[in-house]
Amino acid sequence: MLRGPLRHRDLRGSGDLRAARQAFPVAVGILPSPHRTVSAVADRPFLDRSFFASDPVRCAEALVGCTLVWGACAGIVVETEAYAAEGDAACHTFRRPSARQFVADHPAGAAYVYFNYGMHWLANVLVKGEAEGFVLLRAVQPVAGLAWMRRRRGPRDVAELCSGPGRLARAFGIDGRHHGVDLCAGGRRGFLARVRTPEIVRGPRVGISLAQEKPWRFAVGGNPHVSRPRPG
Repeated sequence: MLRGPLRHRDLRGSGDLRAARQAFPVAVGILPSPHRTVSAVADRPFLDRSFFASDPVRCAEALVGCTLVWGACAGIVVETEAYAAEGDAACHTFRRPSARQFVADHPAGAAYVYFNYGMHWLANVLVKGEAEGFVLLRAVQPVAGLAWMRRRRGPRDVAELCSGPGRLARAFGIDGRHHGVDLCAGGRRGFLARVRTPEIVRGPRVGISLAQEKPWRFAVGGNPHVSRPRPG
């Protein structure tokens, strides 16, 4: 279970988030390489289920700086959003019985994957502890498997490969087949612990029409892989 304060600064203006894209993040410590494999970065323990036995907001912040491993691909999580199962009009559980049933039926650390607006798959992680909800994976900084990512997304600049939740899912090959996958079961999918704690900025969630005021979006300050700001 997560304890103790986490370092962050407020991120309410789009100018701050634009500034967060201007410099490479020394804080996370790993430069992308077209030749690096997952085995080269998997030198730390995977997060176990207790990490996700928290509340969505704290878990979303703590996941920033960890490394997502998915088959042959890996990337440092540089942006997340929290969604609460209770009282959050922007969360799937607010209007979808199937989402509430998913929370009831699955353990903390399960992947919640859905198709958004008929366009993109989005990857979330279930949190069940002091409160229940989801952490949306909004952006990662690729560190391994770049050839696979470019095969799925085209020959794009590395900073654009996974800078947004839809881009991330496509680059990593995450889709509806992975809905319900246990990310704490070991094997080829999960999260590695942080190398070090980055400076974390926060602000309102984006790309939603309800509950926009909640400052539940977290990102690595100074990171060019963070998704672009949107109005509201």
